[in-house]
Amino acid sequence: MIEVRPFEQLGGAQHGWLNARHHFSFADYYDPKRMSWGQLRVWNDDEIAAHSGFPPHPHHDMEIITYVRQGAITHKDNLGNQGRTEAGDVQVMSAGTGIAHSEYNLEDQTTTIFQIWITPDQFDSPPSWGAKPFPKGERAGTFVTLASGNPDDHDALPIRVNARLLAATLNAGQSAEYTLGSGRKAYLVGASGVFEVNGVAAKARDGVAIADTEVIRVTAIEDSEIVLVDVA
Repeated sequence: MIEVRPFEQLGGAQHGWLNARHHFSFADYYDPKRMSWGQLRVWNDDEIAAHSGFPPHPHHDMEIITYVRQGAITHKDNLGNQGRTEAGDVQVMSAGTGIAHSEYNLEDQTTTIFQIWITPDQFDSPPSWGAKPFPKGERAGTFVTLASGNPDDHDALPIRVNARLLAATLNAGQSAEYTLGSGRKAYLVGASGVFEVNGVAAKARDGVAIADTEVIRVTAIEDSEIVLVDVA
């Protein structure tokens, strides 16, 4: 099963400093048919104006992954963590028993991010935060795991859930495959480009919900940057 959810049909809100699109029900956007996809609860497509951002706010018991598409995001939390995550890089926050953080675009240009929330397998754990650069050249033509709850994914940022976040950069005409396996679901969004998922056409910022599919094959029609989440 492969269902394309066109970007133009996503929910969202325009806050002036923030132009947000929601793949799933979030904040004032509610769609009972789009509450989650397995343990994937939130996929927000955010455009954050220069020198603006999210002031301090709390989270608990959620794995929150930020994938920066353009610009950079600066994080600061009440645990003393602080860091700047640039385009193509990833930050992960395991909210656990509770964490308060801010996320600001301190740059002179608009920053665009995917923010992804996954319901954890472990609850009431100590909160944590981490970030890591993932050069796009290292994922040219193949999916690379960026965050994972599998301890065998040594180079990935750890999350507290049986899930993976992966990304691939494909030149026009290139293909990459990912073995999803039985009983798993995937949600895929292009950060850029035009592509096909097992022959089904999609474009940048569309959502592609996938289930009952053993192998996912993405073929780039134009140069594309693909982000994929594998969840139970």
